[in-house]
Amino acid sequence: MGSWDHLEGAGSRTELWAGVRAELPLLLGVVPFGLVYGVLGLQAGLPVWAVIAMSSVMFGGASQVVFAQLWGAAVPAPLIVGTVGVVNLRHALYSASVAQLLRDLPLRWKLLLAYLLTDEAYMAAVGRLMNGPQGAQRHWFLFGAGLTLWSGWQLATIAGVLVGAVIPAGWSLDFSIALTFIALLVPGLKRRSELAAVAVAGFTALAAQGLPFKLWIVLAATAGMLTGMLTRRLDARRGQA
Repeated sequence: MGSWDHLEGAGSRTELWAGVRAELPLLLGVVPFGLVYGVLGLQAGLPVWAVIAMSSVMFGGASQVVFAQLWGAAVPAPLIVGTVGVVNLRHALYSASVAQLLRDLPLRWKLLLAYLLTDEAYMAAVGRLMNGPQGAQRHWFLFGAGLTLWSGWQLATIAGVLVGAVIPAGWSLDFSIALTFIALLVPGLKRRSELAAVAVAGFTALAAQGLPFKLWIVLAATAGMLTGMLTRRLDARRGQA
């Protein structure tokens, strides 16, 4: 039996709580990330209300950190908006991978799930959506995962704001964000195509660090996806030979 077979014919409540349970372990990485963001936001000179509000309005950990860093560096507003937009392009990749699976949902559901579809929610739900039973209530799984992440992120941000005043401004906390994403990624690497995609994306990200407006993120993601697709096709052809 597959890992999602127990959800065959499951109702909305079962799918919801399954999504909550799938997301809870990932909060171990989300909470420190939120704490770091809350501290960095204050250190960048943002008012408390803005640091907290961005976790609901923007709701994207990496983009919120980039915004805070650029704000603290007094970067012009158009450049801040453009850079944050580029960083958030990864969410379009997440949406593209699940769009066909959720295409029959009403618009209100699509808008809600699009808002909740961030890194950790995607990681928790993509396996269920792609490999699990294609029941009519499966979108409740993504809703449960996304709502759990949203709640944890808001609380972590508030906690970061509360403790920010006692953490020295000289502490460099940015690297913990990269560690969070690595912890999310590594357990899911199983196929050769996935390993190749990660290796190429990582190399590209390092090589393209000098590009303006964080364009290395988009370039690395594109290179990784193309590598993964080509490697999978080659593996499929070898299997047929």
